[in-house]
Amino acid sequence: MEFEGYMPDCWMGKLYETQSNRSRFSHNCGRYKEKQMAVIGVDLGGTKAAAAVMDKEGQILHRETGLLEHRQGSEVGRLIIDQVEKLLTAVEAEQANIEAVGVSVPGIYYAQTGHVWAPNIPGWEEYPLQTELEDFLKPQGIQAAIDSDRACYILGETWLGSAKGCKDAIFLAVGTGIGAGIMVDGNILRGYQDIAGAIGWLALERPFEQEYVGCGCFEYHASGEGIAKVARSLMDSPAYASSNLRSLRPEELTAQHVFEAYKADDPLAVHVLDECVELWGMAAANLVSLFNPEKIIFGGGVFGPAIQFLDRIVEEAHRWAQPISIQQVTIEASTLGGDAGLLGAGSLALRYIRNK
Repeated sequence: MEFEGYMPDCWMGKLYETQSNRSRFSHNCGRYKEKQMAVIGVDLGGTKAAAAVMDKEGQILHRETGLLEHRQGSEVGRLIIDQVEKLLTAVEAEQANIEAVGVSVPGIYYAQTGHVWAPNIPGWEEYPLQTELEDFLKPQGIQAAIDSDRACYILGETWLGSAKGCKDAIFLAVGTGIGAGIMVDGNILRGYQDIAGAIGWLALERPFEQEYVGCGCFEYHASGEGIAKVARSLMDSPAYASSNLRSLRPEELTAQHVFEAYKADDPLAVHVLDECVELWGMAAANLVSLFNPEKIIFGGGVFGPAIQFLDRIVEEAHRWAQPISIQQVTIEASTLGGDAGLLGAGSLALRYIRNK
């Protein structure tokens, strides 16, 4: 679940900053002032892998980004190791001690085996990433930790973002797909076989449709890809004969087109996104009723443009949620943007060091 459109640019030492994160980080790719412990975070997404050296306060000091470019299987594993190797080389002459590498992966990380299932990467049905990383890092005295992207999102937010300091919080990631990173009493909720948080399969509509099998009901209707799918399915309906979206070929239509059309009160775009608002609010309500969190953070590529609906989502959640719990929760947008997974991977590495 990648943060499309929110990735900062640090190639030339610049950060695409927001007011909320400008004072929090120093992403100037600067020098270490003194010898100190540092970690590397790697965020593997749907189209690229980002990696960074950061200190224990979350300052990003070096950064690498590489496109997947149709890589598969061990080629993606090699890309991750190449990025880590470049960062290790970058800090060789500096007063830094890299103690651990944390990696955020899309899909499922199986903690017992160290294998990864990533739906967007061919050959990663049971990929032995933990072993591959350890073979490279352990001879250098560096530890390796891996977790799902949704887990890393909430680790990032509770470390340095909108949920900073919270022990009971949820990150609801809406991008190409949908997932949730759930923290309960300071610990990531993993489930029996590490699949907890796959909320794209929340049952929010009746009756069951065959289209829900592959991605789940919630994701089918309200993810970035789902927004485009639903709009395509309605393009030929006489009810939306005046929609400007009909001028596009169905295969061209994306969620971005729907958000742009919404600005012009396009009837099809309004219908699709109004339905999404209801579903996002219902999902938040279900999470509130189940987990009684202190905060729910909405993030992912869709919550870019969908931030405009946050007040309506909160209102919808209040209609459905347990009435006492909903009064105790704050529902906010992510302040970390595209760095949530990267910083979360760094937090994962730091937690591993503390707990080993």
